Amino acid sequence: MQFISDFISDFIRLFNEMAIYLMIGFFFAGLLHNFLKKESISKYLGGNSKRSVFNAAFLGVPLPLCSCGVIPTGLSLYKHGASKGATNAFLISTPQTGIDSFLATYSLMGFPFAIFRAIAAFITGIFGGITTDILSSKEEQNIIEEQPEEKIENKTFKEKIIGTFKFGFIEFLADISKWLIIGLALAALISVILPDDFFTSLSASPLTNMLLVLIASIPIYVCATGSVPIAAVLIMKGLTPGAAFVFLMAGPATNIATLVVLSKTIGKKATVLYLLSIILGAIVFGLTIDYLLPASWFTFAMKHAGHQHDSSSVIQLIASITFAILLLRVYLVKVIHYFKQRSVAKKEYREVCEYTIAGMGCNKCKTKVETNLADLEGVGSVMVDLSTGKTTIKGDHLSKTQIEEKISELGYKLKPNNEEKNQ
Repeated sequence: MQFISDFISDFIRLFNEMAIYLMIGFFFAGLLHNFLKKESISKYLGGNSKRSVFNAAFLGVPLPLCSCGVIPTGLSLYKHGASKGATNAFLISTPQTGIDSFLATYSLMGFPFAIFRAIAAFITGIFGGITTDILSSKEEQNIIEEQPEEKIENKTFKEKIIGTFKFGFIEFLADISKWLIIGLALAALISVILPDDFFTSLSASPLTNMLLVLIASIPIYVCATGSVPIAAVLIMKGLTPGAAFVFLMAGPATNIATLVVLSKTIGKKATVLYLLSIILGAIVFGLTIDYLLPASWFTFAMKHAGHQHDSSSVIQLIASITFAILLLRVYLVKVIHYFKQRSVAKKEYREVCEYTIAGMGCNKCKTKVETNLADLEGVGSVMVDLSTGKTTIKGDHLSKTQIEEKISELGYKLKPNNEEKNQ
């Protein structure tokens, strides 16, 4: 029972420390999403030049996109004329940090860690982008298959403000909620299980620790925000700040799914350069923290992560309760949607179409497909399995042409699983 009590206590403490900063971060994420024009992004990232690489890396640092969400955005930029270098710069800098994870890092690890994380993302993005452009021949540029463009909607200021809260506190939160909770849970578990001197007792060099962290980080998926509590607790257990920083860089920016998609779209050479840029950048910046910068910048206690927090303050309590309610809402909506879909699925429809839709990487993609297909004439229910891309459409008088056109219009690829069949 003591183990469970300690786990819950540490989980709540971490949650309270991050809640108010996450709320602010999600708000700014919504602002960026609704007020930053995509056509302007394409304009400044287009062309094969060092300037476009710089712009891509600079733009990627504050954007609130995880490694799955950044892929369709980055490949869309590539389709609109960005070089492989600019595309790689964006893909490298974006998932490492964002306005939400910057504030989360500040909340648990202090300002030096937060600002250094942003600087590292920017520099590694530029390095990876320029290296890619130098080593990629002109013939290799922009060979990606054309995808239909999404319709550009002109929204009023009021609609953008509403969209800010909708994206930040509903859509974006739904995308990362699972990984945020997993990150907090793992951090609390590590805090309870490992002794405080665990890593120091191993007597391994900082470089050895960094290499071990890299091996563990590259294949797995963890979002930039969810990686923060894990890194913070690892430092408490004796891991050097530099090795923890390696985890903050490599964990969010790499995973097997991302590498597979990139190799099939921008090419194997660009993908290898993408991965090497992150690995080299993580080690260089990790060693810089451990050997060149003042240790006092990166030494903290969990309750006072480089700055004082009053966990009992009214504002923090309100933020924690509000954030908890928002998280509960995310899963309540999912439960309601699940039972609604099951209820609709039991209804007798005469026709069924099944597709495998490629390119969906998050809950936003899933909702987008389900909502748009459900609006088509004759469609009664749409069920999407996000893990496999399998989409089952039921209804009466279904038009496969309309369905396939709509999927393409949304920017996804599809492959029919089987011919339309009668119930």
